[in-house]
Amino acid sequence: MTHSTTTAQAQRPGSPSAPRDESPRGLMDRLGAFIVAHRRRVLALSVLAVIAAAVVGSGLFGRLQSGGFDDPGSDSARAATLLAERFDAAPADVVVVVSTSATSVDDPATLSAGRALTAKLAAEPGVKDVTSYFTTGSPALRGTAGTDALISIDLNAQGDAAQTRASEIAAAYAGPVAGTPITAGVAGAATVFAEVGDTIKKDLAKAESLAIPITMLLLLLVFGTMVAAGMPLVIAIVAVMVSFLALYVTTLVTDVSIFSVNLVTSLGLGLAIDYSLLIVSRYREELSRSGDTDIAVRRAVATAGRTVVFSGVTVAIALSAMLVFPQYFLRSFAYAGIATTALAVLAAVIVLPAVLAVLGRRIDKGRVLKSTTRVTDDKSGAWYRLSGVVMRRPWFFIVGGTALLVLLGLPFAKVNFGQTDDRVLPASSAVAQASQTLRTAFDSRETTPITVVLPDSRPTDASLTSYAKTLSTLPDVVRVDSSVGSFSASRQVAPVTSANARFADSSGTYLSVVADVEPYSSTGKDLVAAVRGTTAPSAAVVGGITASFVDSQNVMGQRLPWAIGIIAIATFVLLFLFTGSVILPIKALVLNTLSLTAMFGALVWIFQEGRLQWLVGDFQVTGMLDTAMPILMFCIAFGLSMDYEVFLLSRIKEEYDKSGDNTEAVRIGLQRTGRLITSAAALLAIVFLAFATSGVTIIKMMGVGIALAVLVDATIVRGLMVPAFMRIAGDFNWWAPAPLRRLHNRIGLREAPDADSSGPWLVADSAPEPTAKFAADSGVGSTTPSASVVQ
Repeated sequence: MTHSTTTAQAQRPGSPSAPRDESPRGLMDRLGAFIVAHRRRVLALSVLAVIAAAVVGSGLFGRLQSGGFDDPGSDSARAATLLAERFDAAPADVVVVVSTSATSVDDPATLSAGRALTAKLAAEPGVKDVTSYFTTGSPALRGTAGTDALISIDLNAQGDAAQTRASEIAAAYAGPVAGTPITAGVAGAATVFAEVGDTIKKDLAKAESLAIPITMLLLLLVFGTMVAAGMPLVIAIVAVMVSFLALYVTTLVTDVSIFSVNLVTSLGLGLAIDYSLLIVSRYREELSRSGDTDIAVRRAVATAGRTVVFSGVTVAIALSAMLVFPQYFLRSFAYAGIATTALAVLAAVIVLPAVLAVLGRRIDKGRVLKSTTRVTDDKSGAWYRLSGVVMRRPWFFIVGGTALLVLLGLPFAKVNFGQTDDRVLPASSAVAQASQTLRTAFDSRETTPITVVLPDSRPTDASLTSYAKTLSTLPDVVRVDSSVGSFSASRQVAPVTSANARFADSSGTYLSVVADVEPYSSTGKDLVAAVRGTTAPSAAVVGGITASFVDSQNVMGQRLPWAIGIIAIATFVLLFLFTGSVILPIKALVLNTLSLTAMFGALVWIFQEGRLQWLVGDFQVTGMLDTAMPILMFCIAFGLSMDYEVFLLSRIKEEYDKSGDNTEAVRIGLQRTGRLITSAAALLAIVFLAFATSGVTIIKMMGVGIALAVLVDATIVRGLMVPAFMRIAGDFNWWAPAPLRRLHNRIGLREAPDADSSGPWLVADSAPEPTAKFAADSGVGSTTPSASVVQ
């Protein structure tokens, strides 16, 4: 900062007249000084960046995908590729379920109407092939009650184009066919994906229309003034709009799931609330202390800004763990979450300070009531008194809190994993209803067979016949179709016709194993294992949605330890650099994980078992949870929990560095952050709870689960269990082995008072080695820091 600027600051009303050292003393302080000096340029560039992002990123939704639950490197994925490239075979894009009001689909009027409908569908643009009961008479395409039949449609298009075309066909043909006894329902993979995408777009708008007004009202109550309440929107707009641009760029090089957009909006607004509460609160605190806007902004950036950076890194690391999984459904949430978190941090430490520097004391214009972000006398506040109660009986609260959270998590012991299918849609959806008819009205899963590809050699007819007969005897197998005929229970049930030629090419062949089994069940998994365990006449690759489910579960089980390891190690290292302790990172990992047990228990109790629909909204109960959802929600909720851990530890450490009194530092730290954390958690919960209105079950699940996890963490864990643990550990909280302590002194970051003792600044320097002692009040080995400070 220039001499003229400093002089001008000293002459402002309310500014201290005594000279002070204004030279930047740390990285974050230098950043704050730069922003103060160039506040209007920073804001102008920020506005231009948001406008550019809004223009370019507006094309994002047209490039998002609805799938991504399968492992692209698995045998099942290879089988799907071989079927498509070698045999031009793939699961039907569109399945029309025809129901008749007559006694049978073989009724003359129904047959005539069905053939006419088949001809119309075959003539539709983009339709490659149609297979219909009304033209083939195949018993496999006739329902068990005789009043339903199938028309299977393959489209020329793939991906988004196929979904768009499927949606158009559904809109044109679903419903009663005028002048006939038949009614058409439209299902199929492309149709379901299209319906899911459309539902998410509508739900996103609905969730925002509910969450934003409620959030704005509560922000007004929390911040106390109209101007301050608008600060989270500044961060949210930057984070969300530029994240849309980042995701758009990502879609140019890889697939991105449409589900991830919900995380951008909810996490963007949630972190905006967290970070703005922290920085505005510190700005107000420093402004009341120094009386100078520029100094207050610099100190807010150097202290609260430092906390925001560390918080953002921990959240991003938790989300980045999903990159170890090959399914682009999970990877997409990592892309979205990392981008949103990084941009929220940048907006919080660059854009928001520039706004505060321009506003000055006008941050308090439009006062409605006393702000809950203002810091009261540290020793007279409710959180200070609460921490005193907790610290008088720490074992009661740590044991009681642990028991309560374990109890809430017990339902997760009964979890039954599955995979997302059409039942993710609301039961009122016409596509979901047609899919349910397809599931219940037919003996076998004609449209979702297990496929066995023999790509490298063409076996003899005799060996292939023997193999097909063996497969047809496996439990729950209804029929095996192949180039040498169709078989059931080891008997040939249909002669070889020209249609069987589709099962072979010049150098290979494939078989279709039609079973009457729920694809995402243990029985389905056993059947895939049995098929893969049957000796084939040549190398076999097994595919189909059941095989994809098995492969997906296997790879997630293999990669999960890596994801957990990344989160644990990175979090430990970051918190060590942040605190200089090896005890506090371990405490954070244990308590943060424990805080998520209630969320996992609720997933099973509510969504797997179908409870509380009157509260969370209607959804289809399948008795299963998508395997990817607990992993996804763990990463998100763990990151947000660590967010609050960093908020709290930052102020506790600041006080401990000043006084060396662990108990008092915890009480003052909780008093200074308790209201911020609970306010931020309540607001964040509202943002996520808005997604409980979604018609897509996994979005509803994510909203309810993460809202619960955030509230539990901010109250039971952060308000009760953390101070109880830190009271029991005493000064031992801050212990590290001598080599690690020296390492932290060399490369760690710590806060120390500035020359006039008016506030902490971010510096990287060494601190004196603590001396060991035992805390008589806790009975635990601990350390007491030297009273000297870094100058």
